[in-house]
Parts: sequence; C-alpha cells; structure tokens
Amino acid sequence: MASTAASRWSYDVFLSFGGKDIRKGFTGHLFAALCRSGFNIFVDEEKLEDGEEIGEVALTGIKDSRLAIVLLSEEYAFSTCCMKELVQILKCKKEDDVWPIFYDVDPWHIKDIKGSYELAFIEHQKHFKEDIIKEWKDALQQITGFKGLDLSKHLDGVEANNIDHIVEEITTRLSPKMLHVAIHPVRLASLAKNVISLMANELKETRIVGIYGMGGIGKSTIAKEVFNSIHHMYKQCCFLENVREVSSSKGIAHLQRKLLSEVFGKRHENIDCPERGLNLIIEKLSKSKLLLVLDDVDNLDHVSKVLGNCDWLFPGSRVIITTRFKDFLNPSELYFQYKVDKMDVDDSLRLLSLHAFGQNHPFKDYAACARKIVHYCGGIPLATEVLGSSLSGQSVAVWNSRV
Repeated sequence: MASTAASRWSYDVFLSFGGKDIRKGFTGHLFAALCRSGFNIFVDEEKLEDGEEIGEVALTGIKDSRLAIVLLSEEYAFSTCCMKELVQILKCKKEDDVWPIFYDVDPWHIKDIKGSYELAFIEHQKHFKEDIIKEWKDALQQITGFKGLDLSKHLDGVEANNIDHIVEEITTRLSPKMLHVAIHPVRLASLAKNVISLMANELKETRIVGIYGMGGIGKSTIAKEVFNSIHHMYKQCCFLENVREVSSSKGIAHLQRKLLSEVFGKRHENIDCPERGLNLIIEKLSKSKLLLVLDDVDNLDHVSKVLGNCDWLFPGSRVIITTRFKDFLNPSELYFQYKVDKMDVDDSLRLLSLHAFGQNHPFKDYAACARKIVHYCGGIPLATEVLGSSLSGQSVAVWNSRV
C-alpha cells in the first residue's frame, strides 16, 4: 500500500514512545510492520535534555502527521522528551487522531499517577516547576480517557497478533473513503436520507438495500452520498463501481481483488479464480461489520460470486445494490428496495440552471427555452446535467436549436 499521506501531510503516523524496554522490541517490530505496509512514520530519535524545549523537528513531525500513536509503557513518564511530545500531541490533534496503546502497564496507574509513573514524577519534581508537573499529569489523565488499546488484554497479549491488529486499524483509519458525489447535489440529501432510513443502521441484523430506477436517474450518486454519510460507522467498507462493466471487461476475480484491497489497503494478487476469491472474502470479511456498495449490477451471478448466499455477513452489516431492475432480489426480511423517481420540474430547472448559469434559476431571456430543455430531458438528472453544461455560455438561438 502506498503512503496515504496527502499533500497536507508529510507523515501518516507520529510514533511517541520511551524506554529501553520496548525500543528494540515491540516498537521496532511495530515500526517495521507499518513501514512494510507503506506508511510513512515519524520517529524522533533525538533525546531532550532536562529543561530543553521540544525540538522543532519533533514539533513539525507532530503537526505534519495525520495520526499520533502514543505507546505508553512503564518507563514512558521518565522521559521528559515523551512528556513534552504528549503535551504537544494533545494540543495539535483531535481526540480521534490520537491512539494511546498501553504496553505492559495498567492504564489506571497512569490515570492515578501510581507505580512507575509516581516514581517518575518524584524525579521530575526535582527539576521542574509545579506548573509543568501539573501540565504533564493533566496530559496523562486526558489521554487515558481516549479510546485506546490495552495490549495485555487484547488477543491474549500476543505481540505479533497485536502488531497485525494495529497495522489493520491504521490502514482502516487512514484509507481514503470519501467519494466525489456531485457538483450540484440537487435533491440528493433528501433521497439519501430516505435510503439511510430504509437501511436501519441501528439494527443488528444484516440488511441489503436495492436502489433501482432507469439509467441516468442518479442511483449511483445517491449510493455515494449514503456511503459518505455512514461509512464511519463500519470497520470495513468498500464501494465497487460499475460492477456490470468491470465484470465484463476484467472478470469477477478482479472485483474480488478490488474488494479485499479496498478494505485492507493491500493488493491481493493471489486470487486466480472466482471460487478462491469468494472463499477469501468470506474468511477475511466475516469478522466485523461490513458496508459494501455494488454499483450498477444487472446479473445475480455478480452478487453470488462476491457475497455467496450472504449468511456469513457479520451482524449489522449492510449491502447496497444499485440496479435498473425492480425485484432484482426477491423482497424479504433481508432485502429492501428503494425506487428513484424522476425529478419534478422545479428540481430539473434548478439543476439545469446551476450547470448552465451558475445559479438556481435561468437568466430572464433564457427562461422559456430552459423550460423546453427541462421538458425534453424528462426529469432525468444525467441528461439535464449534460445539456446544461454543454449549453453554458451559448446564445438563446443555440438553446432553441437543441429542442
């Protein structure tokens, strides 16, 4: 997986850690695993002397990293460097962008400043003023309130398995999920809200929702808006575009590889046939909630080769299928349908005007011909957008020539 750092970010992860107990062991293995997965990791190897301000390089690293992992160990608080890093991390980052990981230390000892943390602060009080001490203690108490990972209680404390879990979690957090929807999203919010209501995301059972309607009516656009609105609720999510076209030109195995690659952030080239691909999908994706969109499907075989009979889906998973066919799947307690109707005249005129004139209504001299164009497009968003864009800046005579 290539680095996810966008132009705004120089690094994917800032790794804050201290102590000889983990520098060459757990931290080294975690750093190597993240690097192998293509992440760009900032690690400050320079130590600060007592009383020295945090280095500019480390401060820049914190600000220029998308996420910060704070690896809290028994010796973390003994390092003035770590304490200063932690204060800056909490100043620069939102809670969702900071992940505390507790390595062989009780989180309550950190929160209450007990055990090795109490000993560390006894030492710090010899060298630092009370306001600094208070700032450091407050930072430790704050970060223990964040959602973190206690390695001793997760995956039986097996370090190798926990490292794999951390890499998967970072991949999930940093994978770009937001999809481009529409330049002018006329009526989109209300339609997406209707679909989301039908999906009933608060329920634990699995549900499949079919969005159906004629070509160009906006099914894919609605599905993208829904995906953008709710994907954060799912640990695993993927939007497979143009299933009909891609399966025809590149085969089902390509779609299966793309699904696994989108979810896990790494290529799955070892899928050489659909049967093996389906087995891998079930094995890999059945362990947590999945949000999957299958866009533009016209063949039941496409669904069965990607999802099988759907009985393996983790409780609470949701699948959206966009199709031109009503009753693509038999309506049941599992499958619900949403029909996308044509736009009314007002929405059509607004969409046309936004693309042609950059405003919600046509220019006065164009009002009559704009209504003719809207009638000609028949309430189909795609046709309205295409004609509106092509007629932008054209004379009334050119407009009239199109109808």
